[in-house]
Amino acid sequence: MIGLVLDVTWQVVTRFFTSNPSSFTEELARFFLIWIAFLGAAHAYRKGAHLGLDYFVNKFSDNVKNRIVSLVLIFVTVFSTCILFVGGSCLAYLAWDLEQTSASLGLSISLVYLVIPMSGLLFVLFTAEFYKNYSNNI
Repeated sequence: MIGLVLDVTWQVVTRFFTSNPSSFTEELARFFLIWIAFLGAAHAYRKGAHLGLDYFVNKFSDNVKNRIVSLVLIFVTVFSTCILFVGGSCLAYLAWDLEQTSASLGLSISLVYLVIPMSGLLFVLFTAEFYKNYSNNI
């Protein structure tokens, strides 16, 4: 987050106070934002700050609530494993194999895509932690 703030500040300074605006700052800000979005989503999931339908779930009996929570944890695990971890790993590998680089920075695009499988792994680990805590409380 600090890197994003410094990057955007530098972009504003060079755009308005010099005759030669920085060319790489927009691309770097985009990459920082992608990383912050994926890692922030995993962090919000762990903290329970994600969007949920608790209002409707709380209307059910405890037995039904437990089944719903178990089902949600299974869905999150399957999605995180299949889409984020496996799909993100394939995407990062493809970008690395094709030697895709960013236009301004010349960085490998696979470095940007690596956050996808990383966040998928975090989601799976956090779900396992939830399930452990949840099964201890039943």
